[in-house]
Amino acid sequence: MRSLGRVKRSQADLIELERARDIVLESAAALAVERVPLRDALGRHLATDVESAEPVPAFDNSAMDGFAVRAADTRGARSGAPASLAVVGESRAGLPASVAVGAGEAIGISTGAVLPAGADAVVRVEETRAEDSRVEVRIEVEPGHDIRRAGEDIEPGDTVLVAGARIGPAEVGVLASVGAAEVACHRRPRVAILTSGDELLDPGEAMRPGGVRNSNSFSIPALAEAAGADATLVGSAADDLEATRTAIAPALDRDVAVLCGGVSVGRHDHVKQALTDLGVEERFWGIALKPGKPTWFGVRGDTLVFGLPGNPVSAMVVFALLVRPALQALAGGRPKLRRTTARLASDCEKQPGRTHAVRCRLELCEEGWRAHPFERQGSHVLTSMLGADCLAIVPTGSGPLRAGEDVEVELLGV
Repeated sequence: MRSLGRVKRSQADLIELERARDIVLESAAALAVERVPLRDALGRHLATDVESAEPVPAFDNSAMDGFAVRAADTRGARSGAPASLAVVGESRAGLPASVAVGAGEAIGISTGAVLPAGADAVVRVEETRAEDSRVEVRIEVEPGHDIRRAGEDIEPGDTVLVAGARIGPAEVGVLASVGAAEVACHRRPRVAILTSGDELLDPGEAMRPGGVRNSNSFSIPALAEAAGADATLVGSAADDLEATRTAIAPALDRDVAVLCGGVSVGRHDHVKQALTDLGVEERFWGIALKPGKPTWFGVRGDTLVFGLPGNPVSAMVVFALLVRPALQALAGGRPKLRRTTARLASDCEKQPGRTHAVRCRLELCEEGWRAHPFERQGSHVLTSMLGADCLAIVPTGSGPLRAGEDVEVELLGV
């Protein structure tokens, strides 16, 4: 795909990556709050803290299948001299026993069932021998043995999740456990993705001379969806000013518009002019970043507009570094949690002048994370994104880094 960078920009015209991120995030206020059924909340971000109104577990219950007993009745019990107790009832999950445990008595109990009144311990079924209406207990137990206490996990009033938390499978389970049938979440960002270029061909189209497969129209919407957004519009525009304006106009009704290619000032690059005509205010153009130098960002009202390089690798890298953090902020998340440090497994060549985003594979070792830079770092090598766990962020002023040095990394993936 055609790159944005047809006009060389001086180093003085470029802003640093971190400043670009700050500008983007300053413009990305969390979206409106809505109530979401718990089954639809996966991947969303909480808008408020969630407190439990009830204890978890809700009652004292058995951790094992066995018999609820009074611990005092098992004193001295062993395999050769068991304690013989009368079985007076059963406590099943969802069907508590209707009687209490008295002296010399036991009640059969299932895992998770309510501990009957009078009982203060549970004997596992494998430590017993039941016959008719009696049970032989072959082990001495202490009070509290194999009992889960009410509120042992969560007490009433405990804050179980805080605002901004991303709701994953464990969070869904915890919310269900405290009775949250629905939760307050920020709305999912609605994203439009447009690609530009006469050379672009969809995967099913016949190849023609000079044609280029439009991979951005598939990878970028996929990245948006993976980031928790809804890609509500995916389109393309020919290399014509009026066609470009017509294609962009509906995209500006979304929360975020992502435009791939055509944001330079070459004869056939019309995106910048179309954005100006449509009232989009430019915030920056050009980042001291490799790959991704010819990146554009602006706003119209509450809509964030990103002009990404048309090069597929550059588009994916810039999406990870700028667009995804914006989407997370709009959704009420905390984008800074995507950064950590790792130790380089091999040398990383670099000339000062631009921050480098180096595609790497992560490996967890005894000393922590180790980043393995891929050998092929060309911005035209789309397969170099396969297996990339992170981008090592090598600062503008840095020279080459050597194996064993620590480097900040931006985590990829969900």
